[in-house]
Amino acid sequence: MSSAAIEKPQNGIAGLKHLRQDILSGIVVSLVSLPLSSGIAIASGCPPIYGLISAIIAGLLFPFIGGAYVTISGPAAGLAPAIMAVMVSLGGAGDADHVGAGYPFLLVVIFLVGCAQLLISLFGWARYAAMIPIAVVEGMLCSIGVLIIVKQFASFFGYTGALHAHEFYEYVFAIPTCAAGMTTSVFVVSGVTLVLLFVLGGLQKKVKLLQVLPPQLIAVVAGVLLGLAFNLGALNDGKFLIKVPSTLFEGIHTPHFAELLARQDLWYAVIMGVLLLTMIDGVESLATAMAVDRIDPFHRRSDPNRVLLAMAISNIASSMVGGLTIIPGGVKSKVNVAAGGRTLWANYTNAVCLILYIVVGYQLINLIPRGVLAAVLLYTGWKMCEPLVWRHMAHIGKEQLAIFTFTVIVTLATDLLLGIVAGTLATFFVNAYLCNKAVQSLPQNGHKASWLDLFANPIGHKEWVNDEYHLYVDKPVGMFNSGKLQAELNSLPPNAGDVVLHMNSSASLWESLIGFFENPVEHKELIDGEYHLYVTKPLVCFNAMQLSSELESIPPDVTKVHVHLDARVPLIDHSSCDALLHAVREADYGGIPIQVNGLDRMQALSEHSSSVRLASGDIKPLPA
Repeated sequence: MSSAAIEKPQNGIAGLKHLRQDILSGIVVSLVSLPLSSGIAIASGCPPIYGLISAIIAGLLFPFIGGAYVTISGPAAGLAPAIMAVMVSLGGAGDADHVGAGYPFLLVVIFLVGCAQLLISLFGWARYAAMIPIAVVEGMLCSIGVLIIVKQFASFFGYTGALHAHEFYEYVFAIPTCAAGMTTSVFVVSGVTLVLLFVLGGLQKKVKLLQVLPPQLIAVVAGVLLGLAFNLGALNDGKFLIKVPSTLFEGIHTPHFAELLARQDLWYAVIMGVLLLTMIDGVESLATAMAVDRIDPFHRRSDPNRVLLAMAISNIASSMVGGLTIIPGGVKSKVNVAAGGRTLWANYTNAVCLILYIVVGYQLINLIPRGVLAAVLLYTGWKMCEPLVWRHMAHIGKEQLAIFTFTVIVTLATDLLLGIVAGTLATFFVNAYLCNKAVQSLPQNGHKASWLDLFANPIGHKEWVNDEYHLYVDKPVGMFNSGKLQAELNSLPPNAGDVVLHMNSSASLWESLIGFFENPVEHKELIDGEYHLYVTKPLVCFNAMQLSSELESIPPDVTKVHVHLDARVPLIDHSSCDALLHAVREADYGGIPIQVNGLDRMQALSEHSSSVRLASGDIKPLPA
């Protein structure tokens, strides 16, 4: 059976026909979501109940808003360091037993983040998240993984002293202190759990059972049994075990809007917190949704603006009842796919199960040692920053590894927001360097352009040749001087019957740099039922979403799409190359194939399929 003939499950009422699979998958997801959401809350500086509230809110709302299909949303480990940092700046974070002074203000920030996401989704701006380069997103996630790891050692070792650490280096320097003051029985339970996670994780692809019952679930159950064997509940006044109330109502907090409005000394922290969480939440939400799409057996595509709308409404609702920020979760989504989930009703089932666990089995939940949750988060953090991630980036290209490493270093030295900005700027300069290298290798028309030419009349000269009027463009044409070119075309001699416009055979560096932020598609046409797009500018992360928009607005009844890469395209960066190849793969399942012409004539900087491509000097211009 062809892929086009496979029925693709839909959300909503139509998805209820797959309810049996979604219920079974939702139950499995809930067993992973329970310890993971609890651990994320503790890592964020909150009692575990707030992570569970977030997961429940997300599961109850996401299926009715849609935007994705098998994505499980809730609190995510990726935001835990940012949430704690924001809470500290607003008055102080808490721990597994109590909320911090900054928590009611954090809820206001989360509410404002939801409002910001609502506006972004309604205006259709979610696609601009694609401007964040892949290497920077990977660097951000790697940094988050490192931050998660260094913050778990106090619980992992069972350290009972006060830990006065807020910055990354402070947590690193505190590790020997935690190890020296360990509680042996806690360390044994945590250590065995961590070892079990790595052993089972290594066998997951080989053992089919571990694809349905994920390592996290088995390791937590083993950790609980070990905790009972070592009687951890009788140590340290029971503080080595988590505490979940018997009802969700005991965990409900409301945001303190009026009080925060009167605290002008906190306004700057609020603004920075909203910017930080909105950017990280948006980028990671859309990146995770796209990643989950790639493992969806039915090859369905998420709607970025709809996903962000769902996250916006979920965040607003979560903040009003004391929950954390909500984003799609990669670990839980992979579990959902492996367990056979087909629609967002699996997410709904996950939420219902979590409610039942708290109402009926909260006493069993309270048997989970904190060190076990720390082990789960250590494993999760490790998977986000393990050497395999670094090798993967190196395989894509040395320049991608450099951007990735730079993003990690800046993030750990400052914060996540500055890390993203610094990594994006680094990508621009790396792309500019590579673009210049490509432009220098291309045949020039004898004129070396300067940045002043960007504002000059691009028409060098004009002449009559027999009865034809010729205009020669010998300067870059961009957003700053295109009006002067249009003025020349509007002021043609009245007796000019045939007009010939001669364009540069190759783009200058300055013209290419301006092209980073322009629509790379110069023109498009429909020929015999086949749609042709002609790309004449660099394809980089900053303008790739415009090519994606062109591909999404293909006329009806088109049988095939051709993307022509002109000789004037000096550079295709990793992010745009990956997006283009992904569009080609997805088009095969959509029934309208996409053929890219000219990609094989560009020089790849590595053997990776989506590596950076540079124009070569021997490339000939495409025929008009």
